[in-house]
Amino acid sequence: MPTPRARGAAPAAAASRPVTMADVAARVGVSKMTVSRALSRTGGEGRRSAQLLRERILQTCREMGYVIDQTARTFSTQRSGFIAAVIPSLNNSNFSETAHGITAAVEGAGLQLLLGYSDYRVENEERLLRELLARRPEGVILTGGSHTPAACAMLRASGIPVVETWDLPAQPLGHTVGFSNAEATASLVRHLHAQGYRRIAFIGGTSNRDTRGADRRRGYTEAIRELGLSEGRVISFGQPPISMAQGAQALAQLLQQWPDVDAAVCVSDLSAFGALAECQRRGWAVPQRIAIAGFGDFEVGRNCHPRITTVAVDCEAIGRAAGELLLRAIDAVRIGAPLPPETVLVPFHIEPREST
Repeated sequence: MPTPRARGAAPAAAASRPVTMADVAARVGVSKMTVSRALSRTGGEGRRSAQLLRERILQTCREMGYVIDQTARTFSTQRSGFIAAVIPSLNNSNFSETAHGITAAVEGAGLQLLLGYSDYRVENEERLLRELLARRPEGVILTGGSHTPAACAMLRASGIPVVETWDLPAQPLGHTVGFSNAEATASLVRHLHAQGYRRIAFIGGTSNRDTRGADRRRGYTEAIRELGLSEGRVISFGQPPISMAQGAQALAQLLQQWPDVDAAVCVSDLSAFGALAECQRRGWAVPQRIAIAGFGDFEVGRNCHPRITTVAVDCEAIGRAAGELLLRAIDAVRIGAPLPPETVLVPFHIEPREST
């Protein structure tokens, strides 16, 4: 015997199926072609009656939860309507600001951003690119200029524009938006030297997984030699990206190994903040006992006490410039006249603060 249903209770839901364009057309009382034209903005834009009908169709789509299937359109027009970007990390504010800049640049052109993160591993970037390229993006934005041979081959074979950011690769895949991490760090060392520091050390990671970190270490080393200062005061501690906790441990190891160090250049503001916190725990005055400098101008470095001297770069501007350059490259491909490789230099500057 069927179980009686309580008064006012809703009937059991029928098995659901995807809402189709035909369902929308039936509810509005028009043809599927009319719905398709309304969704793709083709035909009748100048007539008031057509505009009202389009608004009615769009409202019905919203009410029914219908989302257009772009697959067929991608094959017919060779335009997917999105670009892909790979960044090293989602929890690094610098790269999230870069992604924000990319989005701001491309969304006005009707393109969406599909984002992946590599965790600073080129093999992860290769895997992500294999998946992203299978979805036919109209362009790709990468972080850095170091990639696996397979990733480079896939990108070249795709025939789509590529923009590399946050670096100045010696052999770019296409277009570049960035700066020299080595020169930026060398400028920071020169700044400390001009302030009177002579026993300057460097805190970085234990591997070259973060190629930008490796470039910063190279810039430090070159500046130390250029200035005729004592070499060798380098602490490699932890896998990149170096955390606050690792920065703290590295600072303690640094002063145990070289007690006479008077300044430490850290690979990022996060590791510099950890080093600063370790000094405060141990009662070591900053900058009187040791000066501390970072890289990246993170929010934490701007608001701690003392505030951290750093290399400042407009991260969002990198994203905007990369997005705008990619749009021009995509438009050039569409008309059959590919854009010659371009390099956009993003300025950096030393931001002196109380930690030095």
